[in-house]
Amino acid sequence: MQGDGGEVLFLGSVGEVTVTLGHDGLSFQPLHPEPSSSCWTSIILQPKLESQIKFADVYAVELLSEGPVCGPWNPRIAIQGKTNNEMHRFAVHVVTRSIKQPSPWVPCEYLFGHKDPEICKNWVEILSACTNSEQDRPKNLLVFVHPLCGKGRGRKNWEVVAPLFDRAKVNTKVITTERAGHAYDTLASLSDKELKKFDGVVAVGGDGLFNEILNGLLSSRHKTSYPPTPEGFGYVGSTETHQGYRNDGLSNSMPTSDAVNVMLPGGSNKSDDHEPLLSTAQSPGLDISSLNPNTEPSSGDQVPSVSFPNDWFRLGIIPSGSTDAIVLSTTGERDPVTSALLIILGRRMSLDIAQVVRWKSSPSAAILPTVRYAASFAGYGFYGEVIRESENFRWMGPARYDFSGTMVFLKHRSYEAKVAFLENGNTDSLTASAENVSSGVKLLQPRQKRPRKTICQTNCSVCKETSTSGQSSEGENPDSSQTICENPKWVWSKGRFLSVGAAVISCRNERAPDGLVAEAHLSDGFLHLLLIRDCPLPLYLWHLTQFTKKGSDPLTFKFVEHHKTKAFTFISSHDESVWNLDGELFQASEVSVQACRGLVNLFASGPEV
Repeated sequence: MQGDGGEVLFLGSVGEVTVTLGHDGLSFQPLHPEPSSSCWTSIILQPKLESQIKFADVYAVELLSEGPVCGPWNPRIAIQGKTNNEMHRFAVHVVTRSIKQPSPWVPCEYLFGHKDPEICKNWVEILSACTNSEQDRPKNLLVFVHPLCGKGRGRKNWEVVAPLFDRAKVNTKVITTERAGHAYDTLASLSDKELKKFDGVVAVGGDGLFNEILNGLLSSRHKTSYPPTPEGFGYVGSTETHQGYRNDGLSNSMPTSDAVNVMLPGGSNKSDDHEPLLSTAQSPGLDISSLNPNTEPSSGDQVPSVSFPNDWFRLGIIPSGSTDAIVLSTTGERDPVTSALLIILGRRMSLDIAQVVRWKSSPSAAILPTVRYAASFAGYGFYGEVIRESENFRWMGPARYDFSGTMVFLKHRSYEAKVAFLENGNTDSLTASAENVSSGVKLLQPRQKRPRKTICQTNCSVCKETSTSGQSSEGENPDSSQTICENPKWVWSKGRFLSVGAAVISCRNERAPDGLVAEAHLSDGFLHLLLIRDCPLPLYLWHLTQFTKKGSDPLTFKFVEHHKTKAFTFISSHDESVWNLDGELFQASEVSVQACRGLVNLFASGPEV
């Protein structure tokens, strides 16, 4: 039956509708609207049905067997028991907003029916072809599931979202991690030919598992110079081969307590791993015979090498950790279903990554450059000591992190260090001249009011501008140290610090709703360097509690220096200096860090404000 300009189908809970196909979706209107039945809101416990479906929001189309299709709810018909109609059916699965909250995405089903099975089949073929033409949707994914993270939420969350991937016909190769370093070993040993069979890698876990995947991918595939260093530092910034993700005896993965997440806004999920990171096991390889054969190159083709950045490979996270700072900062939601739908629909955004080069593990150690990567945060002093201290109280279970965080705070330990950062002429570097900063003369003087914050969000103009100008295509290995500045100006800051931290992203978490640095952008090529100078304990506590208050500004204290920079170098004379990289311990007394703009792509679209 044809209606005016469209075909008449039966829509569940609505009745007969006229369906019209457009270039970007389909629309429909009730053929016999009943004002008293509120057609579009009669479905209980399901989001409101709209009268238009955009192909960009369709994640699956299914041809179903013959069965009942509910008609519009009507008291008189319901009493007679004639609300269902037996007919041939097909379902259009879309994403929409939750009824209770405006931001999380939820799956929604439009159930159509018709007496003629061929009509249903034709609609499925047409809609499938339209949705398949949507670009950037993944077909094959490698999934790592951490079964123990977040009190076992990793396995449970994957069981919840796996049917969504199946329904969308996304092939998934699922690996349940069995030890620390399992994901790293698998990815580091994967050949380029094997990696090319996947459109991306998904971490079902927390920030720690994501960090392991990140380092596994980049350890041998990101070829670039070391970060620039100030004159007189003594190390050159050039490398073709470097020491990657190595077992230094301190690469532990352990939970960061919720109590100290206020103090560690990077929100590391250390329940992701429970053993020191060991990269010595040989990966047995992957059975990828079940993947879509159309994605495999022929035997005679030469597979190009995989390097980063590139424009096709993406990373995803199904949040299952204790804080999930990376997901909260990149999607605005800590919801497994929302993240799964973002992955299925092929959302894309660039993400800056911090390259951390350790020159020395201790002041007396030999120079041995070791490269690590961090996606959210790199911190020294208080940030590293909390995690290291917790190892002494493993018998306490998860409570040891609350206890160790409190103990480290009460010790109020400061560290003598020197930090040199690249001055950025376009930013508000909240510091005085190098001489006064080094001596601390202006530490207690009034500070200028911080400029208005520009918060990163979906379709962020700042990130779009930098990504289009700075993103390199696959095969190019940009020299990051050369692109930073032709004539860099270094500013030194010396003294005693409670902590030294660098935020790559805002590092939001549930206890720090605005994150560590609210105005940090996801892909602008900058680090936010935070130097917390020695101060009285009550003032430090006041500073930390400001992170828990939405809209507050913890960075306006006189003992806090905030510098937006592309690179910095750190030197400490402390024998047991440890850094916290996305929650992973990394022993280093001398490090250089640089922001690698848009180094990886995520299945995300930015937080919605």
